[in-house]
Amino acid sequence: MKLSPHSPRRQRKALYTADTFERRIRMTVPLSRELRSRFHRRSVPVRKGDTVRVLSGSYAGREERVARIDRRGYSVTLDNVTLKTADEKMKPLSLGVGHLVITRLNLSDPWRRRSMRVREEDVTPEERGEKVDEEEAPEVEAAPAVAPPAAESVPEPEKTPTPDDVPAPEDVKEPEEAPAKPPRRARAKPPTKEGDE
Repeated sequence: MKLSPHSPRRQRKALYTADTFERRIRMTVPLSRELRSRFHRRSVPVRKGDTVRVLSGSYAGREERVARIDRRGYSVTLDNVTLKTADEKMKPLSLGVGHLVITRLNLSDPWRRRSMRVREEDVTPEERGEKVDEEEAPEVEAAPAVAPPAAESVPEPEKTPTPDDVPAPEDVKEPEEAPAKPPRRARAKPPTKEGDE
């Protein structure tokens, strides 16, 4: 009996015997609508540093960075996507690539920029992997704030203590000492059986 190349048996064997280059191509993730219109591609192989959105499961709707790619198991680990183990420890949860959509590409690699046909001036600092500090961001000069005119306030007259306000020496109570704790009694021995003696 001759098996067709499209038979499930051959497809499954090809999945498990694929080398790392084939596995990279098999781990392609679709792009979001904005990236699809910008790069004119439908999907790209996922890479560490890409930002993806989870489509299904308990973390559906979350957008996180790819922390690790496991080509052997065809899975991806994301930042802040964890699972609680039986002994109350947090463990990274690995997800299949079929549950993800890429929302931001990591274009720090020049080879990837060439393969995506992106010009150098079109790449943003975030896509290059550079950290943008808030201090370096251009600041918008705000108009100087004018303080409202302070209302003229009349100083209050100082109060002089009256004899009624000052407590009499008899009224002042000294702090009471805490009562001493009674000594602990010796613990009674449990009754023994008569036959034990």
